Amino acid sequence: MRLIGKYIDKNKAGYVTLRPEDDEDMWHLYNLIQEGDEVRSAAVRRVQTVSNTGSTDSQRVRLHLTLQVTRTLFSAGSASASNTNSTTASSTSSAGAGSSSSAITGGGATMHITGRVIEENHHVKMGAFHTLDIEMNRDVKILKEEWDRVALDRVDEACAEGRGAEVGAIVCGEGTAALCLLSEHMTTIRQRIDVPVPRKAAGSSSHDKGLERFYSTLYTAFLRVIPFTTLKVIVIASPGFVKDSVYEYIFAQATKTNNKVLLQARNKFVRVHVSSPHVHSLVEVLKSPEVASQLKETKFAREGIMLDKFFKMLGQDELRAWYGPDHVTLAADRGAIGTLLISDDLFRSSDPVKRKGYVEMADGVRSRGGEVLIFSSMHESGQQLNQLTGIAAILTFPLDIDIVEEEERQAKEEAELAAAEENG
Repeated sequence: MRLIGKYIDKNKAGYVTLRPEDDEDMWHLYNLIQEGDEVRSAAVRRVQTVSNTGSTDSQRVRLHLTLQVTRTLFSAGSASASNTNSTTASSTSSAGAGSSSSAITGGGATMHITGRVIEENHHVKMGAFHTLDIEMNRDVKILKEEWDRVALDRVDEACAEGRGAEVGAIVCGEGTAALCLLSEHMTTIRQRIDVPVPRKAAGSSSHDKGLERFYSTLYTAFLRVIPFTTLKVIVIASPGFVKDSVYEYIFAQATKTNNKVLLQARNKFVRVHVSSPHVHSLVEVLKSPEVASQLKETKFAREGIMLDKFFKMLGQDELRAWYGPDHVTLAADRGAIGTLLISDDLFRSSDPVKRKGYVEMADGVRSRGGEVLIFSSMHESGQQLNQLTGIAAILTFPLDIDIVEEEERQAKEEAELAAAEENG
């Protein structure tokens, strides 16, 4: 993301102009733009004109519109390319057919902003509804009445130099694979592979041929969609021994084709055992000591480690592991939170009072020396946290929820009684 312009006054009102350059930048914009904000960007609108003779003419006009936002929509992208090959192998007793297909799902994030036009121009009337389709490398100006700390931190993160994918991952099983890129805020599935592999059968070579097709397809896809020269770590994860076979095939082919660049990147590869050949197993990958040791300074690795710590504490020391908005708020009021785990979903609340409450909670935890981790719901760890209400806390000292709730009830009754006596 490029920062084009910025002005925020002492009351925290002002604007920021940004230029998105990739999918993750679109995600940052989606998290920055709230209902009620004003957004200005280029748009294309179809305009009809009527001539003196009564004939009408329709043409597309490029113009700049300023909207007061009523709704935002983000899409991580859909399949943009596919290919299909088929091979048939037969034996004396049976015939097996195999096919392979892949879909590139990265590189297609889109964002749409709907709202009322608040600055009239020659082609669009005030108050008319319009939808801005945000595009890469097109400036977007965001005006807010208040830029809180969460929003300003998001701008700083989005515009930081050197930001980008740090981890490549191949999560695979026998005949299936997902090739992914992990950055600070997103997990992008660059390609899915599904190649049917027949079962082993006596006197048949169809199983071996199916595996060969799978490895070949995966290797070709890896070279095309994984920028292994710029990544810190490349993980091959699977149940069983598939990861080892994939690793050996990749470097056997690299040696065979004299791919010196890939051979030099061998030390970046890490093989990790996971329980499932699906993308959600990336949570296990990030918790593995082999990967965590190399990514200990990155945001998403820290999030995975702390979420794992929370779940372990929930089972072993539940008085120090609280979750849910109401309970975490009670813990925050008592200054008991050591680490706050909160999903970016909560900061996208359309209710400004709720958002402000979460911002103040995060600021309060930081002011007491605690740590605040804002999880991206575009990562597997963020999705796990969302299933747990989107907010959790690791406390610095144990608190019994039942006792705290009883204290709150008594305090409320005493306050109501005092108010009644004062009015009576």
